[in-house]
Amino acid sequence: MAVYIIIAIISYLIGSIAVGVIIGKKMAGVDVRDKGSKASGATNVLRTVGKKAAGLTLLGDILKGIVAILIAYIVGNIIKDIDRALLIQIAGIFVVLGHTFPIFYKFKGGKGVATSLGILILTNWQIGLICLVFAIVLIALSRMVSLGSVGAAILYPVLTIFISEHYLVEGNYFIYSVILAIIVVFNHRENIKRLLDGKENKLNFSK
Repeated sequence: MAVYIIIAIISYLIGSIAVGVIIGKKMAGVDVRDKGSKASGATNVLRTVGKKAAGLTLLGDILKGIVAILIAYIVGNIIKDIDRALLIQIAGIFVVLGHTFPIFYKFKGGKGVATSLGILILTNWQIGLICLVFAIVLIALSRMVSLGSVGAAILYPVLTIFISEHYLVEGNYFIYSVILAIIVVFNHRENIKRLLDGKENKLNFSK
């Protein structure tokens, strides 16, 4: 039990490193959570700071998910008589919770999409790539990042039902995928409201 708790704490702390806030302050002297959508993710950084800052934020947030899963994977291989799949799932959930509610930044973080992508790609590269392509297609067609993000989040649990191969650690990931999907969808509740009202912000690819 202690190992699960330790992994949860480590993963939460990793997630709590608000890359977008750090980059926004370093590159533009602003706290991106005071501007735009008030989130610290790459989309808001793109709108408030610029492409380079957004790219760095995206990479950093993806790496948070990858690092958390890698730590859980390594620990699971070292310690015997432990549910390795559960350990990875705990790491995934808590790194996203840390990203969303970072203890270092007054619990005001991002929406967990990039960090979830890092988790998915490492946990099951096939599912991760399918969700990524699905999100990119939706974003390209609609010019709305939120639609692609929510769509991919909902697709994830569906894919776990039909895909049972290519997992980093074999196990049942359906309930885990539902929890991650709920977190991401919940974090987009304001975006969903604007989508339903036809008022959601769109990307301008020409800029």
